[in-house]
Amino acid sequence: MKKVAFHTLGCKLNFSETSAIGRLFTEAGFVTVTLAQRPHVFVLNTCSVTENADHKCAKMVREALRAAPAAFVIVIGCYAQLKPKEIAAIPGVDAVFGTHEKFKLLDWITDWHKKQPNESATIRVAPIQEKLTFSPAYSIGDRTRTFLKVQDGCSYACAFCTIPLARGPSRSATIEAVVEQATAIQDVKEIVLTGVNLGDFGIIDAQRQTNFFALIQALDGVENIERFRISSIEPNLLSKEIIDFVATSKRFVPHFHIPLQSGCDKILKLMRRRYLTGLYAERIAHIKAQMPTCCIGVDVLVGFPGETEVDFLTTYQFLNELAIAYIHVFPYSERANTKAAEMAGVVPQQERAKRARMLRILSEKKLNDFYRQHLGQTATVLFEYGGDDEVIEGFTENYIRVQLPYQAELANRLCKVRLKEINGEGMVVPELSS
Repeated sequence: MKKVAFHTLGCKLNFSETSAIGRLFTEAGFVTVTLAQRPHVFVLNTCSVTENADHKCAKMVREALRAAPAAFVIVIGCYAQLKPKEIAAIPGVDAVFGTHEKFKLLDWITDWHKKQPNESATIRVAPIQEKLTFSPAYSIGDRTRTFLKVQDGCSYACAFCTIPLARGPSRSATIEAVVEQATAIQDVKEIVLTGVNLGDFGIIDAQRQTNFFALIQALDGVENIERFRISSIEPNLLSKEIIDFVATSKRFVPHFHIPLQSGCDKILKLMRRRYLTGLYAERIAHIKAQMPTCCIGVDVLVGFPGETEVDFLTTYQFLNELAIAYIHVFPYSERANTKAAEMAGVVPQQERAKRARMLRILSEKKLNDFYRQHLGQTATVLFEYGGDDEVIEGFTENYIRVQLPYQAELANRLCKVRLKEINGEGMVVPELSS
């Protein structure tokens, strides 16, 4: 019996692609196991966005080889596309596959013997082309919800980002293909739509043929799925018609994650973002007017070159006044082949870390306030598989995280609850409705 283990770094899109690659291994006769079960093959799907991508990649390879010294180690994903030679030089790595090749790695590898120290790792990383095909993917089997990839790549040119280099230009599935996939997914209550630049959905064969609004209208009629959730969507692409549709939708839940990156217009211009704070604030206000209970999450990048303390405090004040629920904070990290790497006004690492801490504290306060606003209200929770057999957790439609003593029969069920109180772990304790 051939055994394979997987580990994913980064975004929901990576999780969907890892799952799709896992199904290819299953079709080839492999059994998916954990590292503790000593797999014959280990596949690491990497990210180029997260901090210290090189460190995280090497660390995970070392951990895998400690658990399974004889495992054939394959590294794929965005970081593999950008830095294949550096990854191939990590001791214990046997093969590196880029954006084009990762879905075909089983076609390329037929000999699974672990390379010797004097042997070179296999590298199959083709340059990113202007026109790429879309590779569908979705996660299933390891989660209550499914991450469904509907879009890939990005044609924007933000000054800090390597994604266009790692994944190529924006491209999408057809609406018909997405609806067909969603309809075929069974035993899952919620689908999360994912993509690199999700709101740019609709570019097929290098031409715009449709848009994201048309996609969600079509998906709202898929009857076997009770919930659809939109993952990260750019503020300039989150139109009022999308917001208004979600507000009255049968299946799309009141939750948006909207990258901001900076609350200072000067820095947004340096970042080459496609909006300013006025548009962002307008979108938040419109969401809250249509859906007062909507959960809104934000991405923020601190310590970008040229960001003074005054600029940062402008961002802090902007976020403090917004009706948002949580903030994902990222200290700026230099990336080769980006405009930002050449910019003046470098912010010291210690200052970046301090600013990140301040915003994370603000995020904790915002989330606690959001949870408290909903105590005493009723909601529908989708309880998840997993846990430690002591507690079971889940999320309401508007992304409030709840926790109860473990009850196996609740897993993958949508349950009406009353939100009672916040426990010591910062989660809401619900009371099940009879």
